[in-house]
Amino acid sequence: MGNYRILSLPGDGIGPEVTAEGVRALEAIGRKFGHTFEFTEDLVGGIAIDTYGIALRQETIDAALASDAVLWGAVGGPKWDNPRAAVRPEQAILGIRQALGLWANLRPAKVDAALVENSTIKAEVLDGVDVLIIRELTGGIYFGKPQERRTVEGRRAAVDTMFYTEDEVARMAHLGFQLARARRNKLTSVDKANVLETSRLWREVVAEVRPEYPDVEFENVLVDAMSMHLIRRPSNFDVIITENLFGDILTDEASMLSGSLGMAPSASLGAMRPDGTGLGMYEPIHGSAPDIAGKGLANPIGMLRCAALLLRHSLGLEAEAVALETAVTEAINAGARTADIVRPGEQALSTREMAEAVLSRLG
Repeated sequence: MGNYRILSLPGDGIGPEVTAEGVRALEAIGRKFGHTFEFTEDLVGGIAIDTYGIALRQETIDAALASDAVLWGAVGGPKWDNPRAAVRPEQAILGIRQALGLWANLRPAKVDAALVENSTIKAEVLDGVDVLIIRELTGGIYFGKPQERRTVEGRRAAVDTMFYTEDEVARMAHLGFQLARARRNKLTSVDKANVLETSRLWREVVAEVRPEYPDVEFENVLVDAMSMHLIRRPSNFDVIITENLFGDILTDEASMLSGSLGMAPSASLGAMRPDGTGLGMYEPIHGSAPDIAGKGLANPIGMLRCAALLLRHSLGLEAEAVALETAVTEAINAGARTADIVRPGEQALSTREMAEAVLSRLG
């Protein structure tokens, strides 16, 4: 049986509430399967700014590097909502991704059959939807230089730089093909090669990697077309790879297929060991939701699914991951609902009650 070190970084808003349930889920898995999880906790984001004057400390990075995996809650809120401030909560997540070398963000979008009516999309369109979008995390327009304000002929101007190297693209392509092989054997690469030079490089490098995976069905799709396809025919897609900015937008769009941001997890990964596992950071995509923070209204399912991804991708515990995912599905099928997914006439559970509905099914 294993002994594992997990760093918990709850952050701001509803982050502490859902992260607490992720920790409880891992503890429950430990009891069921005989593993020991050692948890440490630190401050990031707005609460770290208030406490230390910065969003992410080197001590936090060091603790993450010494751990087997990181659970991340959410950062930000109205208190720190000044995009021109020198220190911002978002610097924490961008900083830790770079410091840990987490260059790929995996965002599964799978529609629970019991929740099809919660989506604004027609039920027949959602049948069979099970998409994995892999977003490049450490390159592109969020990190390219120059990134600055300027004055041009007495008027305000700004510049952001989209920058990619062939190695950054190649590792995304390899990961996409490999994960497609483990799923339904289809990979879609999304770019804007008809306009952007970085996208033309992206398409060129992916084409160079493709011959190593002749068994995987492949297609290129322009990002504007993909934004339509995800709504009109999402079940046609399996694994999708794309660069940072496009991935940021498309993954939020895909998350709404299920009807609620609260349901969706993500895994940020980097260099992997030969067995396919490695240090990763696991974060529900719903954000800090400051309007419901502290009210027990947050949906913990996204975080519980993050815990399952952690078990699978960082610890190599597939049976444990499946057990937790199955417990989530059983709870939903039995009618467990938080306020974001409840139907008229149904009872909404609190954050803790929803988590209990899942964990009670682990046995």
